[in-house]
Amino acid sequence: MLSGCHADHFSPCSCSLRFCPRSVSLASPGMEDSLTRPSSPAGLSCYIAVSQLLGLTVIAMTGAWMGQYRGGIAWESALQFNVHPLCMVIGMVFLQGDALLVYRVFRNETKRSAKILHGLLHVFALVIALVGVIAVFDYHRKKGFADMYSLHSWCGIAAFSLYFIQWLMGFSFFLFPGASFSLRSRYKPQHVFFGVFLLVLSIVTCLLGIKELLLFSIQATYSSFVPEGILANVLGLLLIGFGLVIGYILTRDEWKRPPLAEELALSMDFKTLTKGESPSGSQ
Repeated sequence: MLSGCHADHFSPCSCSLRFCPRSVSLASPGMEDSLTRPSSPAGLSCYIAVSQLLGLTVIAMTGAWMGQYRGGIAWESALQFNVHPLCMVIGMVFLQGDALLVYRVFRNETKRSAKILHGLLHVFALVIALVGVIAVFDYHRKKGFADMYSLHSWCGIAAFSLYFIQWLMGFSFFLFPGASFSLRSRYKPQHVFFGVFLLVLSIVTCLLGIKELLLFSIQATYSSFVPEGILANVLGLLLIGFGLVIGYILTRDEWKRPPLAEELALSMDFKTLTKGESPSGSQ
């Protein structure tokens, strides 16, 4: 009965039985799982590390600027304004940028886990940025200063408002159950585009804010290459560098997160249930 199954390991199996010893996989479940998990593409880890180094340096330099040259940070004093630039850099630049990188960094985790982390980072960014917005409005109210007259303030309130709307839309379409697959597929390109756009707008707003603060505080000596002016200029260049590295990572198609095998199966089932279109390939 077993004569059809040849002894030569590399010869084709002509066994008429439904079970043949050579059909049994010799790999353990853990080995099979590791084979299906894509490895990190070459160069991605390096760029991720550079982005984090730039982001943390930007935060440290902003804190040093406020501490060394602007007197420090406090809520119930004239130093309340200094809360604003630090919170906006942390929230609207660093955390927002890191949230955009979630699908590039966490490549082997489940899609839902990546979505939750992506959304939570945006929540933290919004909360910290909100503290910064409240700080500057409260400071202006106490000092009797006018609000919302400069280009920096217009860009800033637009960036924060659109960021909040972007989060609400993302939660409604991708985390809150009920949206059909076809609806998610149609909205996804807009969600990705506005995510990158809002990071760019946030960095541009920070650059406008740096320039505005320098002109208000050291206008008379700015042209003399004073240390505070040099520090602020370097901070602006690092902000641009952070945005460029994040943008480069996001625009490399080969660095996109490939869907795992189980996610493809679930996507097909979800597509069938909602009568949408075929699932897209990667994030």
